[in-house]
Amino acid sequence: MASRVDSDDGDNKGSMWDLDQKLDQPMDEEAGRLRNMYREKKFSALVLLRLAYQSLGVVYGDLGTSPLYVFYNTFPHGVKDPEDVIGALSLIIYSLTLVPLLKYVFVVLRANDNGQGGTFALYSLLCRHAEIKTIPNQHRTDEELTTYSRSTFHEKTFSAKTKRWLEENSTRKRAILILVLVGTCMVIGDGILTPAISVLSAAGGIKVIQPHISNGVVELLAVVTLVGFFSMQRYGTDRVSWLFAPIVLLWFLLIGGIGIFNICHYGSDVLKAFSPVYIYRYFRRGGKAGWTSLGGIMLCITGTEALFADLAHFPVSAVQLAFTLVVFPCLLLAYSGQAAYLMNNLNHSHDVFYRSIPERIFWPVFVVATLAAIVASQATITATFSIIKQALAHGCFPRVNVVYTSKKFIGQIYVPDINWILMILCIAVTAGFENQNQIGNAYGTAVVIVFLVTTFLMILIMILVWRCHWILVLLFTGLSLIVECTYFSSVLFKIDQGGWVPLVIAGAFLIIMYVWHYGTLKRYEFEMHSKVSMAWILGLGPSLGLVRVPGVGLVYTELASGVPHIFSHFVTNLPAIHSVVIFICVKYLPVYTVPEEERFLVKRIGPKNFHMFRCVARYGYKDLHKKDDDFEKRLFDSLFTFVRLESMMEGCSDSDEYSLCGQQTQQSSLLNNNGNTSSPNMDSTISSVDSIVPLKYPPHVNISIRSSAQVSNNTEVDELEFLNQSRDAGMVHILGNTIVRASRDSRLYKKIAVDYIYAFLRKICRENSVIFNVPHESLLNVGQIFYV
Repeated sequence: MASRVDSDDGDNKGSMWDLDQKLDQPMDEEAGRLRNMYREKKFSALVLLRLAYQSLGVVYGDLGTSPLYVFYNTFPHGVKDPEDVIGALSLIIYSLTLVPLLKYVFVVLRANDNGQGGTFALYSLLCRHAEIKTIPNQHRTDEELTTYSRSTFHEKTFSAKTKRWLEENSTRKRAILILVLVGTCMVIGDGILTPAISVLSAAGGIKVIQPHISNGVVELLAVVTLVGFFSMQRYGTDRVSWLFAPIVLLWFLLIGGIGIFNICHYGSDVLKAFSPVYIYRYFRRGGKAGWTSLGGIMLCITGTEALFADLAHFPVSAVQLAFTLVVFPCLLLAYSGQAAYLMNNLNHSHDVFYRSIPERIFWPVFVVATLAAIVASQATITATFSIIKQALAHGCFPRVNVVYTSKKFIGQIYVPDINWILMILCIAVTAGFENQNQIGNAYGTAVVIVFLVTTFLMILIMILVWRCHWILVLLFTGLSLIVECTYFSSVLFKIDQGGWVPLVIAGAFLIIMYVWHYGTLKRYEFEMHSKVSMAWILGLGPSLGLVRVPGVGLVYTELASGVPHIFSHFVTNLPAIHSVVIFICVKYLPVYTVPEEERFLVKRIGPKNFHMFRCVARYGYKDLHKKDDDFEKRLFDSLFTFVRLESMMEGCSDSDEYSLCGQQTQQSSLLNNNGNTSSPNMDSTISSVDSIVPLKYPPHVNISIRSSAQVSNNTEVDELEFLNQSRDAGMVHILGNTIVRASRDSRLYKKIAVDYIYAFLRKICRENSVIFNVPHESLLNVGQIFYV
C-alpha cells in the first residue's frame, strides 16, 4: 500500500520558503524586522498621553463605576461601628493596589498577544510555545509568519521540561482548554451582570431626591435603559466612541473631587485606613460577618478582567499611564470620601454614593453617573463580543454571524445572536432579583473565578513564554492565590444569595462550547483518518475516471493536507468533475492576525495534467474572514503566482524524473531543494511551492532561473490560459455536510452530547454556505455520516 505524503507534510522539502532559506538568508532578517515592528512600537510622549486619554473610555469604564455599589454590597444592613468603615476602606485600598495595579497593570498586561488580551489570547500564546492545541491542524510553514513568535528552549531547562510534560498527555491539554473555557464563560456572565448592576445602581440614585418612588419604577427605568442600550449595539461603538473618553474622564474627576470635598468636610480620620492594621482589626471584630462582607468589598476590583480583555486598541504603556495617573488616585479619593461620609452617617450605606454628593451638583453627577454606567456596560459587551470571536476561531463556539461595525478598527464587532441573548438574560437578572445586593453577589462570583483562571494561565505564561526564574513564578502565584482564594472563600458563603446565577450561566455556556469543540475535533479526526490515498487518485488518471467539464470546482475542507473523503464520495456518485479542482481549507491559527500578503498557501496535488490544487487560507483570531469576490480574486492571484514560481523552480532542477512509491510506479513532479526526485518513502504528490513570500535568490541562481524559465515559458503560459478559461466558464462551490452520530456502544452521556446537544447546535447555527457567502445557484452539498 502506498504511503501518503502531500505538499503540506511536515517533512516536505519542496517549499519555496525552504529553498529561499537554503540559498540566502535575507528572509529571516526581514521576518525578524517585521516581527519587531509588530511588537515594539515606540510612541512620543504626546501621542502616549493622547492614547492614555482615549483608553479611559474603552478600558476603565467598568472599573470606574464600582463606587456606585461597593459600600452598599459590603454593608447591606447598615454599619454598626465606624471602625468597620475604616477596616473596609483599608481592604479596598489594598485590593486595588494588589490586583488591578500590581497584578494586572504591571504583570498581566505584559502577557498580551501582540496587543490582544483575554483568556483566549493567553491560550494562543501558550499554543505557539507548546503543542497543546487539541485540533492539530498546524503546519511548520505557519511558524514562518511574521506575526508568529515563539521561543526555543534548552532541553534541560525547567521550561522545556514543563513543555514536554504538557505535550505528552492529552488529558493535560484538555484540562488547559477547559480552564480557558471556564474563564471565557465567566466573562460572558460578566457581560450579563455588569449592565444589570451598573445601570440599576445609576438609576437608583433618583430615589435619593424622590424617596417615594418604588423599587419597581427604578427597575422599569433600568430595563428600558437596557433595552435601548442593547438595541443600539448594531450601530457599533465607532460612531459614539469619541464620547466615551470625555465622559469617563469627567466621571473620574467628579468622583475624585467629591472625595476630596468629603474628606475635608467630614474629617480625615479615614486616612488611617492606609495602615493594614485596620484589616486585622476588622476581621477580629467582625468574625464570620466580616469575612463574608469580602464579597461586597471585592466589587471594588470588578472591571479589572475587562481591562485585560479590552486591551486590543491601545499600547500597554498608555493603559498603564492612564491607570497610575488618573484611575487609581481618583478611585482612592472616591472611596475615602464615601468612607468619611459614612462614618458620620452610619445608616446611609444603602445609597452612600448619591448621599455623599453635594446638593448643588447632584443632578449633573446623576447624569454623568448614568452615562458612565452605560459606557461601562459597553466596554463589557465589547469584550464579550471579542472573546466570542476568539472562541469561534479556536473551534469552541457554534457558528454565529459576526458583523464588523467599523472600517477603521477590525476589532469593533457586533454579534447579533449573542447580543439578544445577553439582553434577555440581563433583563431577567435585573427584574428577577429582589435587590441589588443579590446581583452584586452574582457579579463577584463571576469576577473572582476569572481572576483565578487568569492566575493559572499566567503561571504557564511565565514558565513557557517569559521563562522566569521559579522563585518569581512562586512569588507571583503565592501573592495572587492568597488574595483571590480569600475572596473566593467569601463568595462561597453567598452562593445561595445570588452567587449561583453566574455558575448556572457559565455552566450552560461551558456545555455548549465544550460539546461543540468535541464535535469539531471528532469531525477533524474523521477527515484525517479517511483521507483519500494519492495512489487511488493517480490510478484514476488525468480524467479522474470522469468527464472533465469546463469550470472550477471549489471543494471546501477542514484538512490542510491530503484529499478529503468527500471528494471520493463525490467522484464515485457523480459522472463529471470540473476541469480545475481547488481544495480550500479555511484555517485559524493561534495568532492575532495573518498579514494579507501571507494569507494564502497554494500547492499542487498530483501531476500537472490533473489540474488539482490546494489553497489554505490562514486567518488569525482577530481577522475578518469574508468569502466574497475579493477572496476569489486573491485566491486566483495566488494560484497564478504559484504556477509561475513552480515553473521557475523546475527550471532550477537537475531532474524531472518520476519517483517510485510503495509498490506502484507513480508519476509525480515532486522536487526537493536539491532538484532531486522525492524519496521512495514519500507519497508522490506534487511540486510544492508556498506562494507567501517573494523569492530572493543569489545572482547565480537568478541566472539559472532566467535561462530555464525561457524553456518552460510555453508550458507556464498554456496553464495560466487554461486556468483563466476555466474560471471564466464558472465556479461551483462543493461543501461537505457531515453528520456526526454516537456509536451504538457509546455511553449515555456521550449519546446525549453528540446525538442531541451537538446535533441541535448544528441545526440552529449558521451553515457554512452562509458563513462563506456562497450563492445558492452555485452550491453543491455532499452528505456523509460517521460515528464516534
